[in-house]
Amino acid sequence: MPTKLTSADIAHVATLARISTTEEDRQKYAEQISVILEYIEMLNEVDTEMTPETCQVTGLEDVFREDTVVACPEEVREKLIAAFPERMGRLLKVKAVFDGE
Repeated sequence: MPTKLTSADIAHVATLARISTTEEDRQKYAEQISVILEYIEMLNEVDTEMTPETCQVTGLEDVFREDTVVACPEEVREKLIAAFPERMGRLLKVKAVFDGE
């Protein structure tokens, strides 16, 4: 069953991504993304019963490194903290990414 997105769906995603959109943009994106989702739905009709699962085909592996703290000159750190709009002491306050969802 095809998925038709609404302007409200696009507005919700835009809010989560902190992207401002106009109603015209939301309508356009809803139509365009709905077409993409319809195409993906078509792929669900392909018979893959006899096709083995493939997780990785290149043979490449993830390479991890340890996180390291890089020292920042104190004067640069103080300028950044002073320029930040919301702070509590040396802690910088940022907007929440998730609204309890």
